Amino acid sequence: MLCRSVTLAIFLILASSSLGCGGTPQVMYQPSDRTVVPGTTEEWNFDKDTPGKPAGAEVFTGAWEVRADADAPSTPHVLCQTGRAEFPALRLGDKVYTDLTATVRFKPISGKDDQAAGIIFRVQDKNNYYILRANALEDNVMLFRYVGGSRSTIKESSAKVALGQWQGLKLEVDGNRFQGFLGGRLVVEGSDDTFAAGGIGLWTKADSVTCFDTFQVIAK
Repeated sequence: MLCRSVTLAIFLILASSSLGCGGTPQVMYQPSDRTVVPGTTEEWNFDKDTPGKPAGAEVFTGAWEVRADADAPSTPHVLCQTGRAEFPALRLGDKVYTDLTATVRFKPISGKDDQAAGIIFRVQDKNNYYILRANALEDNVMLFRYVGGSRSTIKESSAKVALGQWQGLKLEVDGNRFQGFLGGRLVVEGSDDTFAAGGIGLWTKADSVTCFDTFQVIAK
């Protein structure tokens, strides 16, 4: 009886660690739920949006605001996250993607605890998605899975992320393989099978004040 109890405990520990702290993922979308055909391009540059809450966005957490920025890659407006939350995030649009290429221009402005910018993809809901994240405080770019409101690392790579400067973050998604590029250079890649389809959006962390511009998604 003792051996059986020990074996069960070990199994539960291994199962929990394989899923991360969030437990069982909530999967809302399958590849058959895709709503965009390959080659379809969608872009958000926020220039036609009225300053304030971004149009067509589902804000999960954080304080997201369209505002003017004379230094914007595409003038006059950018989207900035200025609030504090564990993981500020929002979904843009209601399209469901499988494979895709996503690019965004971002500028980390400040943050004592973090200076992060990210793309979220294969979004199921506010607690289940993947993240490609660049961090100017830590000088790294990472891939995460976010399951049940808890984050776990897929892959990490060191990379110089400039504070106070506009720079490019790019994501390539092909099946269960993900690649992250910073400034046009491949810096991180990994794979995961948790989510096969979902929405798209943007992300920061903690007290990061970060602005985004020219977010483009091309379906494959």
